[in-house]
Amino acid sequence: MDYKVKAVLVDSAGFARTITRLAHEIIERNRGTERLAFVGMQTRGVYLAQRLARKVEEIEGTALPVGVLDTTMYRDDFRTALKQPLVRVTEISFDLYNMNVVLVDDVLYTGRTVRAALDALMDLGRPKRIQLAVLVDRGHRELPIKPDFVGRNVPTSINEEVRVRMTEIDSEDAVLLVEVQQP
Repeated sequence: MDYKVKAVLVDSAGFARTITRLAHEIIERNRGTERLAFVGMQTRGVYLAQRLARKVEEIEGTALPVGVLDTTMYRDDFRTALKQPLVRVTEISFDLYNMNVVLVDDVLYTGRTVRAALDALMDLGRPKRIQLAVLVDRGHRELPIKPDFVGRNVPTSINEEVRVRMTEIDSEDAVLLVEVQQP
């Protein structure tokens, strides 16, 4: 383990409640589900987008499209920080034109990944509107990016990180505040 858990910020039950609340907020802000779609940012943002879409369908009875977006090639640190970048799939099988797209990620930190995602989305089509939903906003923004929907605000120090665990790829649903161990 390369980190020390300082606190469990959200447990499994809290995780489920947060997804439900975010789904309700998204429906309300968009006045329903017409022309609404989710696009999840690789990796955990994809699973969050799928969960939000399922919850909206449960509430409204309408299935919504869900896309998958990889931002690797759009990152501003692509050539400097990423020695061997892992490029994942982008799969958006619906027309973005005139859609209200909810871009979904697990943690918002500097805003650089969201900026890359906006560039990637605009290369794929012209949505009517793009809204940002994040499970955790930990502050420390380097770019003027502000989420429309936030599961939880978690102020952190520079030595702390927020780790989101999801049953789809981890053994649990949880949000952890961790202290990174320096080698």
